[in-house]
Amino acid sequence: MTTPLDALLAPDPATDLARLTDRLVTQATEADLLDVAHRTIDSPYGPLLAAATPAGLVRLAFALEDHDVVLDRLAAEISPRVLASSRSLDPVARQLEEYFAGRRRAFDLNLDLRLAHGFRRQVLDHLREVPYGRTATYTAIAAASGSPRAVRAVGSACATNPIPIVVPCHRVVRTDGTIGQYLGGTDTKKALLAMEAA
Repeated sequence: MTTPLDALLAPDPATDLARLTDRLVTQATEADLLDVAHRTIDSPYGPLLAAATPAGLVRLAFALEDHDVVLDRLAAEISPRVLASSRSLDPVARQLEEYFAGRRRAFDLNLDLRLAHGFRRQVLDHLREVPYGRTATYTAIAAASGSPRAVRAVGSACATNPIPIVVPCHRVVRTDGTIGQYLGGTDTKKALLAMEAA
């Protein structure tokens, strides 16, 4: 027969797993064996997968992108040494929470943009210059990136942005003012723009 004291002293599998995971992450980090840490972060737009390398945040993915597929790609494109680690991504989670609560207008995070190459990388650099609460057109971003006729390429760069929200591709709209597509869904893009405009 178990007593209430036995129940209190009984091991909690979830707590034990969390401790084991933390210890594994710490040892992997100390041994320089952790190349990509990841965690899921709750947001008003569903769960976001955040992944970081020692250089910085490398990926932020909406549920629509299928988090398992994203992790598989990270393992193939960066390193198979990928571990869940909530602690190392706490600053990302905190800043996203502040952003969604309307208390943060700019992110102060190290970014690892290795997943974007060539012109797409140039576009991401210019996206980071579009201020909170403002929008820019695909045409304006193309011109700022040095290729005024590359409007479709800007759209492609936005569609493949590895770090949406933090690198604000949601602030890019069509010349006629319509919002265009968004990898988190057009409803999410509308909501982000409305939140920032409020």
